[in-house]
Amino acid sequence: MPSDERLDERLDERFDAAYYDRFYGRKPVHDERRIAQLATGVTSMAAWWRIPIRSVLDVGAGKGYWRDWFTVEQPRVRYHGLDISEHAANRYGHEHADIAHWKPPRRFDLVICQSVLQYIDDDDARRAIGVVGDACRGLLLVESPTIADRDEVIDPERTDLDIHWRTGDWYRTELDRHFIEIGGGLWSHRSQPIPFFELERARRPQRVRSRVVEH
Repeated sequence: MPSDERLDERLDERFDAAYYDRFYGRKPVHDERRIAQLATGVTSMAAWWRIPIRSVLDVGAGKGYWRDWFTVEQPRVRYHGLDISEHAANRYGHEHADIAHWKPPRRFDLVICQSVLQYIDDDDARRAIGVVGDACRGLLLVESPTIADRDEVIDPERTDLDIHWRTGDWYRTELDRHFIEIGGGLWSHRSQPIPFFELERARRPQRVRSRVVEH
């Protein structure tokens, strides 16, 4: 499904069939089973906090693993997938759009943003986080590798390393404007008066904003 919003043609062309064959082929970083485990965990925690999940926005929806899980496990949930890749949008049935320049038609109870922000430059990443903030009214699940991840966590043979490398502090500074960090990649929108226990929320020392490093 095409969108009228402006697209970054370089990224659109980058995420072609060859990209999906390489990173979602025989040894993907995330597969359907792993996403099912994550989806079960996220929705279970939302239920624990009494956060209703009736609508989902999946940014960078890719192969549609989250959609497939909700279709089977929670079919009443309204799902909307968004992807900058024309290949992914056409093949897997998502809206073809760039999150940095997209205008949310409504707000969603759960926004998923996995492996998206690292592919766009600083200005667009800030815009994208702002758009996600406007689109979310409940929980955000965000995943984006940082410099520390590159040095300590990532498997370089299974991960796309041609990205914008930033610090965790950079992401937290931008996300803090709209969300409260819970932990485990989950953030709660600041507009929601969710009564978290103190130890359910992430706490980190105040730091000076780190310099952004790109490779």
